[in-house]
This record gives sequence, C-alpha cells and structure tokens, in this order.
Amino acid sequence: MSLTEKERADLLHALTWDAKRFGQELADTAYARGLAVTNKDDGSTSAIPITATPVIIDEPELRRRQELAARLSSATLKMSRAVLAEPDRSDLVLGGLSPLEKGFAATTFEALETLVTTRVDFFVGDQVSALEVNATIPAMQGYSDIAANTFLEVVGRTWGAPDHVIAGWQSRNGSNALALYRALLSGYAKVRPGQTPSRIALLSRRNDAQLTEQKYLLERFREWGAEADIVHPDQLSGTDAVVADGKKYDLVYRHLFVRRLEEPGMEGADYVKALLAEPNGTRAVVLNPPASQVEVKAVFALLSQAVDDSRLAREARLSENELAAIKESVPWTRPFRGEALTAQVIADPDKYVLKRSWDYGGRAVFVGRTRAEPGFAERTRTAYGEALDWSALCARAAVDPVGGGFVVQQVIDIKTESHLLCSGPAQIPTELFVDFSAYASVGLDTQPKWGGVCRGSISHIVNIVGGGGVLPLITSDVAKSLLMAYRAWGK
Repeated sequence: MSLTEKERADLLHALTWDAKRFGQELADTAYARGLAVTNKDDGSTSAIPITATPVIIDEPELRRRQELAARLSSATLKMSRAVLAEPDRSDLVLGGLSPLEKGFAATTFEALETLVTTRVDFFVGDQVSALEVNATIPAMQGYSDIAANTFLEVVGRTWGAPDHVIAGWQSRNGSNALALYRALLSGYAKVRPGQTPSRIALLSRRNDAQLTEQKYLLERFREWGAEADIVHPDQLSGTDAVVADGKKYDLVYRHLFVRRLEEPGMEGADYVKALLAEPNGTRAVVLNPPASQVEVKAVFALLSQAVDDSRLAREARLSENELAAIKESVPWTRPFRGEALTAQVIADPDKYVLKRSWDYGGRAVFVGRTRAEPGFAERTRTAYGEALDWSALCARAAVDPVGGGFVVQQVIDIKTESHLLCSGPAQIPTELFVDFSAYASVGLDTQPKWGGVCRGSISHIVNIVGGGGVLPLITSDVAKSLLMAYRAWGK
C-alpha cells in the first residue's frame, strides 16, 4: 500500500510540526535501548542521534534492494575466491590484509561458502548505486530495529494509538534482529544438520564500539528462546567445547575483527585464533567465519570490471542474475594503479572518490568534490601527516601499498535531504546525506526476511562511529497507518 506524494508530505509535515512533543522522548528512549557508541577506553556511551523524520520505502522496492544485496554479496564472495585461486594476482586481495587475516584467507577461501549476514551500502540518487559490501562484522541490525521500533512507539503514543496497534505496526515493519537470529540458526544447521544450538555466544572485544547494540541483540535472542551471552576473548577456554564462565557454547556469533587479535595486550587472543583456525564446528560453529578477503574493496572493483571483461566474469563463475545486479547497481570502480588512470583522476576530481582498499569506518575515503572543505585537508593529514591537495593526494595514493592500496570509484550524485535530528532535548532541522544499507545472506537454503538501515550525516562520508545518525526506516504501509492515526487524533 503506497503513499501518495501528498500523504507523504502530510506525514512528514506533521512529524516536523509535532516533534517538540515527542523529540526528547524519542532521543532518550532510543539511547536507553542501545542506540549509542561505546568508548573503548572507559566504557562510557554517547548517544547516536535519531531523526524524527523517517525514510519511507515501498515494500516491493525494499525487497528489490534486498535481492540486489543478496546477488552482490554472492558475487563478491565468488570474485574473492577466483582472485585468491590465481597466485599471480592474489596480492590484489592479500596485499592489504594483516598477517593473520592473510593466513585465514589463504587457507579457508576455497571452503568458504556461507555468510549468514552481509550488508551492502547504497546511495540512492537517480538510481540505486552500491558503494561496498560488508562481510566481516556487518552490524546495525540492532540499531535499525531500535530506531524504527522506538519511532513507531513514541510517535504512535503521542498521537493516541493503543499499544496493540503500535505492536502491529512494528511487526509489519519487520526486524533485522529477527532475520539475523534466523540466519544464525540456519547457518548452524548447515554445519550440524538437523541440530539447533544449545547456547549462543556473542563474541566481541571489551568496550566494543557497538556493545550496546550487541546487548540489544542479546535481549532479543533470549526473548526468542535462546540461551545466549556476550563473551570476550579473555573469558574463553575449553579443549572440546568453547567455555566461558563455566558455560558451554556451540554457536559463536563473531563480532570481532580478526586483526584485533594481533593487537598487543589482548588477552585470550591465542584461544580465538586457534578457534578460528580449526575446521568450523569442531569446538563450536563460528558465524561469520573469517572473511576479510570478501570485504576488500579491490574485489568490489573487480565486480565492476567484470561487466566489461567477460573472461573475468567467467573465471569468477558469476551467474546471469549476479551480472545483472552488478550492471544495475555497481558504479564504475577500479583498482587505483597506473600512470594513465592517475592522470585521468587528477584531471577531473569532481567525478571520483578514492578509498583505501582495506579499511573501515570511512577513515581513508576522499571525495574529490569536497577537496576545498576543511575536513578534506584533515583527512589527508590523518592519512599522510600533512595537508595535501587533490593532485598530491592522488600521486601518493597511487603508490601507497598500505591496506592494499586504493580503489577509485565514480562519484554518486545524491542530494541532501531535510530531516529533523533529535539529540537530547534539541530537535534540529538538518540537511543530511543519507545512505541505504540492505542486509543479505549467502549460502543459506532460504533468505531470511532482511530489511535495511539508513544513516545520515552532514558529510558526504556517512558513518555512525564518525558522528552520523540513524534514520527510522518504515514501509509505506506502516507510514500510511501512522498518518491515519494522526488524522484520527486530530490535535
């Protein structure tokens, strides 16, 4: 059930006008439920802002984007396998990985067939354009549920909707946390056919940035009947099973970057390294297993290249459906190497974005059209110790081997959107760049009913830890019901 443009405008107008009634409760409740970033030094938390204005999507379009995400995730896994199978070009992937990541990639890539959860980040302009695939710890399933459910609850109650109606909206809107739970059970059954896990460990480092999200997931898993706990590497032991505080765990949901295990002083790192190195399912089923090679952006660049290179597409064994998804949604992207390509990118900065091939958090992403902004100079200073203009940055990036070098991607033209950002007692009209991320699974018998998550930022580089906010994502069907409740409330 779609909204007309007038209905959409009426709902957003009502939310903007009435946010003074519910804005602080929305922000405070979302924070209390886990929409927050945790400080790794002292465990303190900072609220992630939430908007009083949602992103509204038709159900068929949501399903279409989820299908794109599934096909792109599958294609990326295949491409990483094809590259690693060829010693002459495997360094394109392995070059950016840490020694431990490199070891896991080299020894497990042939057998890696299942990723219970991935996330594809899109920008939506004139079309839906995929920016990258996340396969290591593709988080925000909890954040997305917190934002959408809290929005529907707080706004619904403000507008007089009874609790059972609000619960109906939340159910119809879907749950990424529930999809994750079902994906974990399905992934477990692929390793241990006919079995369900007796106890689930959510494995993370202490004071992980997304610890509050993991606590939210933990509460939901327990509600759905699982025995589950959050555990950290220094708690683990056991030779025949994974044990923490006297409890045995037969399913481990890994929310821990492999390279964190190489950091000095991480207690329990050796145990986790050994757990990840053994055949999956020996002591416990680990989901997702190490898959850093899938997320390397050079692999994503090769997907783009495969559209014009039929030999590459055949070597990766890409299906027609996967190639169609790449053609439809992957912008022109290439490994950033060679004098000719460097000169091309230097000459036309407004057309390109440079991204370090293996990095996370948006720290080494440089958007050419922002080169005159203060943040651009600060990013180059962080990366290279000095402020660089676009030409100098390109020259450095083209020969920089750190993180496997850089890829260059065609910039996606998107416009900012007007949203009302809620942070504590303030409701601030803000122009935000908004992305859309869709979840998927690879290798399961059926796709769980995944949805998406939307982030917003005043910067072209949209990232939660870097200061962005989360926008509630609701379907048109639910939005229409919310508008009807507002009209019936009539205040």
